[in-house]
Amino acid sequence: MSSIENPGSAPTFASTDENLSSPRVYDIVVLGSGEGTKSIAWTLGKQGKRIAVIERKYIGGSCPNIACLPSKNIIHSAKVASYFRRSEEFGITKDNFKVDMSAVRRRKRNMVDRLVDIHLANFKASGAELIIGSARFTAPKTLEVALHNGGTRVVRGDKVIIGVGTHATIAQIPGLSESGPLTHIEALELDHIPEHLLVLGSGYVGLELAQAMRRFGSRVSIIGRSERLARAEDEDVSHALADLFRDEGIDLVMGTHVTSVEGKSGRSVKLRVVQGGSERILEGTHLLAATGRTPNTEGIGLELAGVELTDRGYIKVNERLETTAPGVWAIGECAGSPQFTHIAYDDYRVIRDNLAGGHRVTTGRQVPFCMFTDPELARVGLSETEAKAQGIAYRLAKIPMAADLRTRTLSETRGFMKALVGKENDRILGFTAFGVGAGEIMAAAQIAMVARLPYTAVRDAVLTHPTLAEGLVSLFSSVPPQ
Repeated sequence: MSSIENPGSAPTFASTDENLSSPRVYDIVVLGSGEGTKSIAWTLGKQGKRIAVIERKYIGGSCPNIACLPSKNIIHSAKVASYFRRSEEFGITKDNFKVDMSAVRRRKRNMVDRLVDIHLANFKASGAELIIGSARFTAPKTLEVALHNGGTRVVRGDKVIIGVGTHATIAQIPGLSESGPLTHIEALELDHIPEHLLVLGSGYVGLELAQAMRRFGSRVSIIGRSERLARAEDEDVSHALADLFRDEGIDLVMGTHVTSVEGKSGRSVKLRVVQGGSERILEGTHLLAATGRTPNTEGIGLELAGVELTDRGYIKVNERLETTAPGVWAIGECAGSPQFTHIAYDDYRVIRDNLAGGHRVTTGRQVPFCMFTDPELARVGLSETEAKAQGIAYRLAKIPMAADLRTRTLSETRGFMKALVGKENDRILGFTAFGVGAGEIMAAAQIAMVARLPYTAVRDAVLTHPTLAEGLVSLFSSVPPQ
């Protein structure tokens, strides 16, 4: 059994034979063990604070268990499969090969188990007490925990930090819930290749997993309400993604409203949809629901803790991540922060510094992102769409990825890079890349933005040849003059 389900007898775990009515008091009680909350617990635990961390199921949170890292593990296996199919392009003949999804899953599970072991060691080293169970507030700063293996415990913190995350949204479409759709969690646990996967949603999760499953050998259809993929991005990005997916044989059913779902995912499922004013039926064997996220704030007694929610169900916080209850903070996705692990880590730094008497805020920070399709899509700062909407004048530099000579050695020339530079100054306002290694290239551009370097500093840098980052020299050399 995976160590996620069977945490074992690590000394940081709470005893399971308690049934205490009087609370055990801690300096800080942390609800959830995700990226931000575990960082708080480890840091303050090492400082000698008495810390209790309550985790319902996934030690270390969703990122190492069921989201970021497991999905990228599966996506990399799919990339290897794509190289097999392209092997003759690289001068390597191939015999027939097959994808063993049980082995793909085993590789992913082994990685997760090792990551969980690392987390357990970190909890032990920090001195923070890890309590495995489901918690709900019974009073301000007081929680009752139904322990994983039986019994209850009541805990109270001088301060409380809430980081309960989000879960996949199952839209209110007739028959959708009854069909038992896959979410990203179940999709990453498949031990077989779906014959025909219907992907409901055209955001990060839907696009990444659609491409991976196609490369494993599934027939894949993406059903999106918007007319284009990644609708929040510039049109050239959406068009490039659509061309990629069509080239890989993925069916795009865009501008579509799903009216009902019939059947059972895993056997046979039908979607009744309206597209362009006409009704049609889409049939497949499996259905993946990837239409957004819902905060895990319902049913945990927040009203008894004096913690208010927004109209969308997220915890209401100020720029210091303080909730409406004194001495209670919220962190990460449940607080409405952008849904990225790196942002949850920055939330940790905000709370850490404020607990130490500082004044650190979430406003004005950069929010980089990378969508791990192949090739990747990465952006930091303004897009053209955002700049135009805000009335910000800019100069545009744009080059094809093929202009970065390293891509030619890799036979990975698809895509482009572009940057927005101030109209009246040389500041880098935004950077977007759709291409091989886009996330790594973006990091170099972002560091220049953080340091407030003029684009000319990157243009005139001596970068190693041939590397992907060297393409930044070509990009910024194409900036139009003022």
